[in-house]
Amino acid sequence: MQFQCNGKELTIAIDHVIVAGWTGRNLEAVEHHIKELAELGVAPPSQVPLFYRVSNALLTQASEMEVLGEENSGEVEPVLIKHGDKLYLGLGSDHTDRALEAYSVAASKQICAKPVANELWAFDEVQHHVDQIELRCWIMEDGNWVLYQEGLLASIRPLGDLMSAAQLQDNSAMLCGTLGAIGGVRPALEYKLEMCDPVLSKRIEMAYKVVSLPTVS
Repeated sequence: MQFQCNGKELTIAIDHVIVAGWTGRNLEAVEHHIKELAELGVAPPSQVPLFYRVSNALLTQASEMEVLGEENSGEVEPVLIKHGDKLYLGLGSDHTDRALEAYSVAASKQICAKPVANELWAFDEVQHHVDQIELRCWIMEDGNWVLYQEGLLASIRPLGDLMSAAQLQDNSAMLCGTLGAIGGVRPALEYKLEMCDPVLSKRIEMAYKVVSLPTVS
């Protein structure tokens, strides 16, 4: 995949992709969310956090992606990429099939592509203030952009801890977890996402559209 980092082109062949789940730093809130999902038929995780391996073919930088049906939604997430002796921080969306999630969370992660931005930051440039970095996601509803997620990386477990727990390998990418949805998790056909660093005054932005394919039987 092709990325930009500090104005330079960076080519990374990503061999392994991990989707980290249940990564909230507030364990009481995580437990509450687990119970909420259990009421919807979603099985609780075997451990917290949990690391799902998905196909590296799922990563995409396309501005449009196809999904099966209409019961799916995206999530703004920080992305860690390890390449050589360097660690990078990027932005992505863990797009997930919500109907399939009730059957298998692992399967729901595997069925949808994972859009990622084409810009990365060198992690060592932001690691000392990483908790201050802001994430936002907007969705298109009724012809208007609506704020769907907003928060700080401080609400997610320390990224270094997640990387160590997942045993992140070289040429690997990990989506590191997300924030609560304002107004509840729901589908949308257009997404805008951003990651802002208020200390270094920089941001990464991305957007994508969803095309729903018909479900036939």
